[in-house]
Amino acid sequence: MVNSIIIATGSYIPQTVIPNTHFLDNEFYGNDGQKLERSNADIIKKLHEITNIRERRYVTDDLTTSDIAYMAAKEALEGIDKESLDCIIVGQNLGDVKADNIRTDMVPSIAARVKHKLRIKNPYTIAFDIPFGCPGWLQAMIVADNYIKSGDAKRILVIGAEILSRVSDPHDIDCMIYADGAGATLVEATDRDVGILSHVTRSDTYDHVDLLNLGKSYNPKRNGNDLFIKMDGHEIYKYAVRNVPQAVKKNLDQAGIELSDVQKVLIHQANGKMDEAILKRLFKLYNTKEIPEDIMPMTISWCGNSSVATLPTLFDLIQKGKLENHRLQSGDIAVFASVGAGMNINSMVYRMP
Repeated sequence: MVNSIIIATGSYIPQTVIPNTHFLDNEFYGNDGQKLERSNADIIKKLHEITNIRERRYVTDDLTTSDIAYMAAKEALEGIDKESLDCIIVGQNLGDVKADNIRTDMVPSIAARVKHKLRIKNPYTIAFDIPFGCPGWLQAMIVADNYIKSGDAKRILVIGAEILSRVSDPHDIDCMIYADGAGATLVEATDRDVGILSHVTRSDTYDHVDLLNLGKSYNPKRNGNDLFIKMDGHEIYKYAVRNVPQAVKKNLDQAGIELSDVQKVLIHQANGKMDEAILKRLFKLYNTKEIPEDIMPMTISWCGNSSVATLPTLFDLIQKGKLENHRLQSGDIAVFASVGAGMNINSMVYRMP
């Protein structure tokens, strides 16, 4: 049986660090257009308590999403014949948003731009994007696995890249959550019983399609038709904590893996407290109260929420020994899970080669 393994990783974590104090002078409004009465210091303190975010990373003005996607890809492809790629798949949602024009630019695709930047000549290296909310990179991994298992591809570059800092409303307290980044994984076919063992995806559009979308600034005095990320954080929290653990358990059951056999649970870095609640609920499904220490690596405290980039960046840091107390050895089981706009949830069980 053909399986898919990750043979290389890369990431781009911006160097510009934005601490929570950066937002002390922002004018914050509610979704009713009324200015918030609480002090910014109190608002920032509360957000830190809820999300665990103390700082986030922003790109410099000269970079776009395709630029940072290319940087992550270049790192993952070091020593690899790039002309051997069958596919380049990019999970992203907003295209090449520029510093001086926040309108989304989706044509051509980010994947096509990355292929161009990599100077790949092979016309049979197909390049396309998957706009799937924050679970976009993981869904691209699932698509890559399906391509490989079908025999249509043997080597695929999968990227998650996003610049959220340019589409976050400075008058919405949620702007403090968002960040920028890119991560890449090189996936290859193998006949060994390792790699991607199982995956699950669900899409709950009937009741939850508008929990996360684009909308106008909360500041009624702001002119123009610019659109920013808007979300119902409370409802998203409830949705995620209720449904992500169920999807992960379904995925583990499909793979024939017990939770006790899992070494790492990698969850999209959206909200520190939410991820902790998801993990606790997952273990509760197995009637287990004791959660192993260091089973869930986290980067949100210093990277923020970079959407599709959180999981591939997290995995790259682990692979390169850059996260203290977090290692994955041959034979270890890692479970990936994500949740985001749609609302969409996905999960993947992976055995380290």
